[in-house]
Amino acid sequence: MERSTIVRVHEGLHARPATRFVKLAKSFECDIEIVRDGKAVSAKSPVKLMLLGVKENQEVTVRAEGADSIEAVEALIGYLENPLSGLDDEPQDDGAPQAEPVAAPVPVAPASLVQTHHGLRGVAASEGVAMGPAFPYFPAEINTDGRTLAPDETGAEVERLRRAVATVQQRMDATLADRSLAEGDRGIVAALRDIAADEDLIGEAERTVAGGLDAVSAVMAASAQVADEFAGMDDPYLNARADDIRAVGRQLCLALLGEEEAGLDALPEGAILIAEDIGAWDLARAPLKRIGGIVCGHGGATSHVAIIARSHGIPAVLGLGGQVDALREIGAIALDGSTGHVHPDPDDAIRADFEARITAAGKEREALTAYRDMEPRRADGTVIEVAANIGSLEEIDAAREAGAMGVGLFRTELLFMRHMHLPSEDMQAETYAALAQAFAPHPVIVRTLDIGGDKPIAGVEFPQEENPFLGWRGIRMCLDRPDIFKRQLRALLRAAVHGNIKVMLPMVSELDEVRRTRALIEECKGELATEGKSHADFPLGVMVETPAAVFIARELAKEVAFFSIGTNDLTQYVMAADRLNPVVAGLNHVENPAVMGAIEMTARAGVEAGIMVGMCGEAAGRPDLIPAFIRMGLTELSMSPASIQRAKKCIAEMSAG
Repeated sequence: MERSTIVRVHEGLHARPATRFVKLAKSFECDIEIVRDGKAVSAKSPVKLMLLGVKENQEVTVRAEGADSIEAVEALIGYLENPLSGLDDEPQDDGAPQAEPVAAPVPVAPASLVQTHHGLRGVAASEGVAMGPAFPYFPAEINTDGRTLAPDETGAEVERLRRAVATVQQRMDATLADRSLAEGDRGIVAALRDIAADEDLIGEAERTVAGGLDAVSAVMAASAQVADEFAGMDDPYLNARADDIRAVGRQLCLALLGEEEAGLDALPEGAILIAEDIGAWDLARAPLKRIGGIVCGHGGATSHVAIIARSHGIPAVLGLGGQVDALREIGAIALDGSTGHVHPDPDDAIRADFEARITAAGKEREALTAYRDMEPRRADGTVIEVAANIGSLEEIDAAREAGAMGVGLFRTELLFMRHMHLPSEDMQAETYAALAQAFAPHPVIVRTLDIGGDKPIAGVEFPQEENPFLGWRGIRMCLDRPDIFKRQLRALLRAAVHGNIKVMLPMVSELDEVRRTRALIEECKGELATEGKSHADFPLGVMVETPAAVFIARELAKEVAFFSIGTNDLTQYVMAADRLNPVVAGLNHVENPAVMGAIEMTARAGVEAGIMVGMCGEAAGRPDLIPAFIRMGLTELSMSPASIQRAKKCIAEMSAG
């Protein structure tokens, strides 16, 4: 039994998605392989699966042989076609490869402290500045004499290796059982645990032991071989997995020797952790709140150490190479995680500079909290709603904590993507109602299903399109599939009883799309009334993100209750430049006069018609552009929660000025 598909998993089968894919594969008894470009590997080996280098939008074949092969293939294909596979219940950006370029470490002979006035230079892995006492963490190297075993010793040595694997897994299980472990860190440790029991990695070590080499030497050889394979791949994220393999190999060797890694419990408050290398498992168990910064010889911006540092707001510079050896005896460190600069034993001038920058950053964070609960207004007293863009109920707390005045964009497609089947009307109604209740009396703007060929969902067959951004997506797809669209509209009508819900339509380019939607809403209201189900009406608006919507904005304004400008798509459509294509990235700027002109044209049409004009694209949170948007007449700005307090401050200062 075999079946081919296009992989939709976000960023492909990197560490955690691969781990979950393997876990699913292991739940079936049959033998399973995954094939890419003619190369087949076991679907039950996370290491082999990661080495296959399966990326998003690549074609693969799942092949199974055995009693439950049909069920296995269907389940695994479903996983591969789900863009959120491997990310459920985890933060959105904890493990995805980062877009920024990774600077190569500067080769410096060990222990030679060569630096310019900028200090040492490594990879800028986690932004922020820090200065504090150095805490060198250089555990002893594991040495082995490569002892040759007698034939009658190999059996016992294989058993010793298997006990070591069990020991490492038990240690990692204990870490995973710690309730204080952050969810993002938990996913990383779980992936490492699976690597520690990988049938290919451990199988290779066992075969080496059976050939007469001691277990420690065998593990070192096997992990080095697999790490070299990862290091040789052309993907920076998969390159970084080499560090994970080496770290797991080290833990297995320590277990074989009856030892444990030296802990970080003695690390003082605000210290800068310095290491040649540190395993993600060790860092996840460390007193992270006490760490002021991290400096490492190994690692890059896509390593798990970098991911942990970023998720906990710890500045980090990695990839220093041999330069890190020169820091073993250093007393203090100043580092800039945004530029990759490290200053060993900083002089008075550097200290003063860093102290000023650290103080300024702290004051800014503290000062911004004063704007959390404020209600920003224009100089004429008009309230400017500063709302949050979110995609799940799990993001509600962060938005409320930041001071969001409601939700300006709730992305309902994530609700559809994270399930293997289309969500029921009841499930949707409960989700939308919970959202409305959480932010009442503030408004919650729910975007109807914005799905296309670039982000498919289970239950909808999408055509193969040359350019899905210009294809069957958003309101176009919904109107062609009233069985799906009406279920969502009915759920929204039912949820409107519980709070201030507004609904907006994505990818509108014709007046008829609004009118046909209104007709469906009336149908749904009639059905709900007949069924005796409570419901309430809601204001209907549109996202202005196509040039067509801009040009007919005056006519649209007569049909709808509000506009919300989606600058991300509007910019790429106005500039005819794919926002995911780095070759034309220079054209994708909201501040381009053509894009700003389209925004102003839309705002003018809305203001003239007396309807609300808002913005839910990323530009809504930019302090350099907010004054222009307010002057155009926008009265609602929706953004990521992290930008809310800064945006409120910007509006307040503008009004005061």
